[in-house]
Amino acid sequence: MNYIWSKLSLLKFIENGIKEVVWTKDYMLSDLFAGTGIVGRYFKEKWHRVFANDLQYYSFVLNRNYVGNHKVLWFYGLQNEIVELFFGTLHTYKDIVCEYLNHLPWKPWFIYENYALGGTEGQEFERQYFSDENALKCDAIRQKIEEWKQQDLINSDEYYFLLSSLIEAIDKVANTASVYGAFLKQLKKSAQKTLKLTPANYFHNSQDHTVTNMEINELAESTLHDVVYLDPPYNHRQYSGNYHLLETIARYDAPTIKGKTWMRDCSNQKSRYCSKTEVKQAFSELMTKIQANYVFLSYNDEGLMSFEEIKEIMSTRGTYGCLTKEYRRFKADKTQNRNHKKDSVTEYLHYVKIER
Repeated sequence: MNYIWSKLSLLKFIENGIKEVVWTKDYMLSDLFAGTGIVGRYFKEKWHRVFANDLQYYSFVLNRNYVGNHKVLWFYGLQNEIVELFFGTLHTYKDIVCEYLNHLPWKPWFIYENYALGGTEGQEFERQYFSDENALKCDAIRQKIEEWKQQDLINSDEYYFLLSSLIEAIDKVANTASVYGAFLKQLKKSAQKTLKLTPANYFHNSQDHTVTNMEINELAESTLHDVVYLDPPYNHRQYSGNYHLLETIARYDAPTIKGKTWMRDCSNQKSRYCSKTEVKQAFSELMTKIQANYVFLSYNDEGLMSFEEIKEIMSTRGTYGCLTKEYRRFKADKTQNRNHKKDSVTEYLHYVKIER
């Protein structure tokens, strides 16, 4: 997925930074602002146990699959509906189910009726987040996944795998610049392609992992951790608004929507870490509450909190240090509406070894 401030390019920096501080190799990595799970997935493939958390439900779905799933999916409950499963192998079951979903008859509902030109034609605001075809396919696939779940034909692992596959697939054909705060007037080239569901494959291992969907400061009061990695929002842009449509597809709850872009009510998902007036207090509370051996914080030099504020807060819990790396700016930030004086950003990896 094209995700704001994804840490994909910084994974080795994060891993090496943790290695410099944490000597033991056998630890659980707690990724508590998990986003799409890039960091958690990486450490899972290094054979660590992973605890992933995010306030956004679509993020929970992705992490529940990519981090939480670690065994073969058999889809036993679908064998009467998808006869090809009788002739499949453990390497092809996921492909067979995805291919079946790709060929469902179109079944318009919430996505087509509200986020495609055909469904909104003649309304005060006509919207084109997706082509008509892709919105219709999305509705058909999403309804079928929910039907299977309600009929107990798929288990939780299979359910979140299929939802993740749909979220990944629909995001590839979205008619947006990068996020879902607005749509483009004309269908861009990638949005003209037909939605194709492919397996959201995950790493298989023998470790058990934990995935939660909570506000982080509340989570910190009730959980124990070993090595914590924090990647909070850096600026005022709320993820809940930027990815509201993925949230709606993940929940498929037909929410009340409003405005030109038909956004769901995200008020209960707004992060204090996106508020200049609240972020320092929120982070201070988190560092006071968190129960861990080590805490690492990714933050850049353009964030709402200053370097000195972070150092002051983290130092109250133990031995503090910091590593730095310069990297190129996220491409969606280089627009005419967001002119920056430099093309690169300095990433800080703050850390504290907590003293009890």
